Amino acid sequence: MRLRLFLIFALVIAITLAGVAVFARQTTANEVRMFVNRGGAIGVDDFVTTLETYYAEQGSWQGVEDVFPHQGQGRSNGAGQGRGQGSGQGIGSELVLVDAAGRVIYGPTDLETGTQVDIDAYGTTIPLHAKADVIGYLLVANVTTVPNFEDNLLQRLDEALVKAAMIAAGLALVLAVILAYLLLRPVRQLTQAATRLSEGDLSQRVAVSGRDELATLGKTFNQMAASLEDAQATRQAMTADIAHELRTPLAVQQAHLEALQDGVYSLELENLEPIIDQNHLLARLVNDLRTLALADAGELTLECVETDVAGLVARTAGRFQPQAAQKGIQVEIDVPENCPQLEADAARLQQIVNNLLQNALQHTPQDGHITVNLRCSGESLALSVRDSGPGIPAEALPHVFERFYRADRGRSRVDGGTGLGLAIARKLAEAHGGQLTAGNHAAGGAEFQMVLPVGRGKN
Repeated sequence: MRLRLFLIFALVIAITLAGVAVFARQTTANEVRMFVNRGGAIGVDDFVTTLETYYAEQGSWQGVEDVFPHQGQGRSNGAGQGRGQGSGQGIGSELVLVDAAGRVIYGPTDLETGTQVDIDAYGTTIPLHAKADVIGYLLVANVTTVPNFEDNLLQRLDEALVKAAMIAAGLALVLAVILAYLLLRPVRQLTQAATRLSEGDLSQRVAVSGRDELATLGKTFNQMAASLEDAQATRQAMTADIAHELRTPLAVQQAHLEALQDGVYSLELENLEPIIDQNHLLARLVNDLRTLALADAGELTLECVETDVAGLVARTAGRFQPQAAQKGIQVEIDVPENCPQLEADAARLQQIVNNLLQNALQHTPQDGHITVNLRCSGESLALSVRDSGPGIPAEALPHVFERFYRADRGRSRVDGGTGLGLAIARKLAEAHGGQLTAGNHAAGGAEFQMVLPVGRGKN
């Protein structure tokens, strides 16, 4: 990975430098040619610009002698200190200005104005332009120039460019090595942690700093590792809980069956009842576990139909009143009559209400009360089941919907409960597109609230 990243950096650097070198070479060559063609090698390039500017402003060459070093007709000894003259490198040379046809406009005294001259006979001929048109030539005679000046200059520029490119490439490669190491260090740490995680060490975490993509990847890895660790701990705890829950009824059945087999108990109906009760408990436990497994896998099927939720809640709560009366517990049912129909699985909704009422009945003391309240609106149905018990301890609130969780570890399930009722109730509520929450009422006691959206039943 490090070598690959380094090679990528090197390739990018090489392509960039090659592109810059070609562009710089072409641009430099064009500038040098323009400089030489306008008399830069002999120091009259600024004077050429002055003449072109003069013609553009005046529209003709009339009065151009004022631009030359001496007023009027006189011998020109080069580009000296005339008006508009900015260069003095052509001293010792003779300057002649001719029009586009080669007729003299201004020059030495031995050349009359209007005389036709041979442009090619002069050592240096510099065309003058106004826009795209040639308006004349500046002829330079008796000037000494460096042989192959343009080629030599370009060669030296090429050598300088190559040296600069080599130095830049070296620095860029060193920087690429450093950047590759810095970029790959967190990737290497993440790879090592992932390797240990795959070997079963779920406690692996990586240090995260910054807000870039690698930091996001590190945070995601840590969250995944934490989720896997929690899932493993939950699975181990649930396996132990299931083993415990299965062991108790099986032990009771085995003891009674052995007693019947040994003749300790006579084979009568009353001696078979404990065995049947424990068998029913095992069946409920298996069914509850199956329901949770289907819900976790997203394969729990709901048979949704138009359901009178208000009537269902009232009927289900009414069935608990005889059992509650035996403990002196009063069940208060507050259900409106004009509640809208809900597209839902009636059997599953009844199972939710059953589980909530069974839980409330277990935690309500003698002579207490349970309140069942249903509120309806055009968007949702809200069911509240509240008891007058001691409430849920603060440390237990985050865990009340966990499987087999009991706030009071010493309390046995003498009523035959499986410890999965609240977990199933929440899963079924979520399967209907709703939610189930737990809390403590301000006036005391635990309160479970379920909210179901109207018109969003699932099939």
